[in-house]
Amino acid sequence: SSWISIHLLLYYTKPIHSTPLLCEKLVQPLESLAPRHLEGRWALVAGSLNHSQSMDALRLRDSITMYFSNSSDPSTVSYTQINRFGNGCQHLRYNISLDGSSFSFDVGNRFDLNGSLHYTSCPDCLVMRWVVKSSKRHSVDLYLLSRRREVDLREMEEFRAQLKCFQLPVPVVMDSYFTFSNPRKPGVHVFL
Repeated sequence: SSWISIHLLLYYTKPIHSTPLLCEKLVQPLESLAPRHLEGRWALVAGSLNHSQSMDALRLRDSITMYFSNSSDPSTVSYTQINRFGNGCQHLRYNISLDGSSFSFDVGNRFDLNGSLHYTSCPDCLVMRWVVKSSKRHSVDLYLLSRRREVDLREMEEFRAQLKCFQLPVPVVMDSYFTFSNPRKPGVHVFL
């Protein structure tokens, strides 16, 4: 019994290293995703960006909650992002066009925001890769979302390995102390 416990402990605490074969799996976009799988509330658990000013801005947020809701058009979903800063919340609302596991945000021609969904072994998680292009910014972002506020050590290690495969810095990990923000509360509407 103790032998099994020790081996399980070693298995779950052993770091995941980014090998070329593992990276091939971790950087490959998913084949497709049913929009109904996206539906509902997701917590941003961790994220990393290759744009230093945006990474600094991410560090200032206490928590980020994302809501996806399906529309009558199966290739479009509504997206609400709520950024919590202390006692205030910032609400961002967009429509997202889906094409398999790829998507694009409708941000009113202010900048391009496209992305894709990637592999994760976490059963209630999403890994989203965003590519942001504007006159002021070009960045690649990778986000780990979950139905929970935090993930276990093994799931976080897998995400860290994924970041290495994408050559992104160590992630900002959200504080799991903060609760989900309510999407119906009034807030400041700010555009990225």
